[in-house]
Amino acid sequence: MSEIINKANLIPNFIVGIGGSAGGLNAYRTLLGHLSSNTNMAFVFIAHMSPTNKSMLAEILSGTTNMPVIQASEGMLIQANHVYVIPPNVNLFIENYAFKVVTPRTLNKGRHMQVDYFLTSLAEAMGSRAIGIILSGGDGDGTEGCKFIKDKGGKTFAQDLSADDDSMPLHAQASGCVDFVLSPDKISDELVQIAARSI
Repeated sequence: MSEIINKANLIPNFIVGIGGSAGGLNAYRTLLGHLSSNTNMAFVFIAHMSPTNKSMLAEILSGTTNMPVIQASEGMLIQANHVYVIPPNVNLFIENYAFKVVTPRTLNKGRHMQVDYFLTSLAEAMGSRAIGIILSGGDGDGTEGCKFIKDKGGKTFAQDLSADDDSMPLHAQASGCVDFVLSPDKISDELVQIAARSI
């Protein structure tokens, strides 16, 4: 019985997909730095990065939060109060509270699609308990994924004009699918409120 209870405690109430690109690192760190470590949410960062370089994102972000920060891998269980980052050169998906990794990553007419792919699978997996966040970055990746989350009853956020590169968040906002337009620290505050209301 205790094993069943312990496993149930690992399952997050919400899974938060966070997309970003150019200028995103400062936003990631600010968002995590203002989050409590017991929201019972899981946080997944989908960052555009070179497909050939080793990613140091997990190590960098681990200095801003008390939650464990882990690079996602195939079949890894998504646990509450954990932070995950996408590996280089993959498309990342969710199936049954676990990661599915497809490599090499694919582009659509030369455009990044990792955020859209992840957020779309997040919407399918979590429905109204999916949350999508678009932070600083170029191009429009993430907008389609946010539309799916909105359609499934989830919540969506875009960074305000504090973004170093506002193309990604502005593109999402222009689509009409964004619920909140806030700075990263205020996004954290709202996430804590969402978590509190779900108890």
